[in-house]
Amino acid sequence: MKTPEKTRCESCIIRQFNALKAFSKEELKVISDNKITKSYKKGEQIFKEGEKLNGVFCVRDGASKLSKLSENGKHQIVKIAKKGEILGQRSVVADEQTNLSATALNDTSMCYIPKQLIIDKINENPEFTRNLLKIMASDLRESDNFIVNMSQHNVKQRIAEALLYLDTNFGTDDEGFLAVNLSREDLANVVGTATESCIRLIAELKKEGFISAKGKKTKILDKRALEDMINGF
Repeated sequence: MKTPEKTRCESCIIRQFNALKAFSKEELKVISDNKITKSYKKGEQIFKEGEKLNGVFCVRDGASKLSKLSENGKHQIVKIAKKGEILGQRSVVADEQTNLSATALNDTSMCYIPKQLIIDKINENPEFTRNLLKIMASDLRESDNFIVNMSQHNVKQRIAEALLYLDTNFGTDDEGFLAVNLSREDLANVVGTATESCIRLIAELKKEGFISAKGKKTKILDKRALEDMINGF
């Protein structure tokens, strides 16, 4: 982990995507004076399940996976966090150990904000508190949808959903390949299947002309076909 050049919260547009948008310039100055900017290499762990956090992480750049270790020793990826999202807020607010692990999917930059600052602002700034509650409610809604999809969609449909999610939330590179590419193991851990099954179903999607691949990179060729498959058409 490296410590990159520090940026000021007052001039950072990323805060518009999270609860920090409720802060005044004076409050942002306090946050900026006390935060730590950190960078993580691909595959580097940001925090571990069961860890007691002393602050939250605001994603400046890159993507990270949030995963839960199951009883059989497999990691279930429950979310891919993108730029602007805050990690660890539930643990900090509830004053409990983290329920998930966070790992960088690519080179990632984070702003680490001390816990006490967050707690102080929850007590002092009602708008910030409301924004924080809205984000937590949204996370719960995503969890509900995830459970429904796992029970009602087959593995191939869930792979299609995961690919479309990556396309929608992270976009593509200059060649049209997904900007964030999950390993086959990570993709399997997102959709809840064995890596071997994931590889076989990816090959089927390629054969059907829905996607293409170049090395570890994936390109969606027919979004409509993937959407129709998800909807059972």
